[in-house]
Amino acid sequence: MVVVTEPLVLGIESSCDETGVGIVRGTTLLAHAVASSVEEHVRFGGVVPEVASRAHLEAMVPTLEEAYAQAGVDVRDVDAIAVTSGPGLSGALLVGVAAAKALALAHDKPLYGVNHLAAHVAVDQLEHGRYDEPTIALLVSGGHTEILLVNDIATDIKLLGGTIDDAAGEAFDKVARLLGLPYPGGPQIDRVAAGGDPKAIDFPRGLTTGRDLERYRWDFSFSGLKSAVARHVQHEQRMGRQIVVADVAASFQDSVCDVLSKKAIAACVAHDVPRLVLGGGVAANERLRKFVLERADAAGVEVRIPARSLCTDNGAMVAALGAEVVRRGIAPSDLSLAVDSSRPVTEIVA
Repeated sequence: MVVVTEPLVLGIESSCDETGVGIVRGTTLLAHAVASSVEEHVRFGGVVPEVASRAHLEAMVPTLEEAYAQAGVDVRDVDAIAVTSGPGLSGALLVGVAAAKALALAHDKPLYGVNHLAAHVAVDQLEHGRYDEPTIALLVSGGHTEILLVNDIATDIKLLGGTIDDAAGEAFDKVARLLGLPYPGGPQIDRVAAGGDPKAIDFPRGLTTGRDLERYRWDFSFSGLKSAVARHVQHEQRMGRQIVVADVAASFQDSVCDVLSKKAIAACVAHDVPRLVLGGGVAANERLRKFVLERADAAGVEVRIPARSLCTDNGAMVAALGAEVVRRGIAPSDLSLAVDSSRPVTEIVA
């Protein structure tokens, strides 16, 4: 009997404000090291690309060493190196790609430039094992909000719909700023909303009316919701009334989570795919998880949601996708691999 060994893959993530290094063997997580520069961006109210790039440079080697220590292996032992090559901040991506190229060249390892968004979908397999395909994925982060049909995580992902303006995570950050909450806004709104009334304010649900659904069935829009929150805050201030931050946060959050969950489950039903995977930083939101699980249960859809530590950007998700790519025998990337800040999710390997 021939025993097939799962590939041992090192993954490097540097697309935004987290320097992540992960090591996996197939779907088994061996190392998960992350250095975040989020505190350096708080005073700016958002990520500053130059600050993020400098932080990646400082954190890369220590984070690699931490991952080696966790896994009990180092780069000489791995079968391949995977690195996020897009989408993301160009300067930040360059740091990770340069590090991956140096390691691949120095140790004669195959290099795979992989898609950041696809990696968010792949990471759940480290917790729950490989999922059946096809599956529907709801990817929700600071920069992206998409519904995907995943026919093969390494070779065939179809974009069903996405945001036509703000991403959900971006809307959370902007509304948090309106309410005087610190950056990053997502966790802050989730925390404050727990003490509020989600039915206090009837905020709009974008692209959910009959006419909108004809044209934007699987798409999202959050700019109108953000503007509605701003108008409510301004109106309360003009009237001299105290803004009930918890109620505004809860009502806003429910509007976002209602639309996200409704369209994701509808996509499962419409495509006859009774499986849904959540991915991205906003997938850590408690209210979104509740909405999705309730609607999925009613529709007979199986839901897989990774641990919160795997929802935000990390190297483990890159290694997880890299392992699937290596497992399928896909040719590695060239050492001339370039970053692409706007790479679509359909381009899984560069």
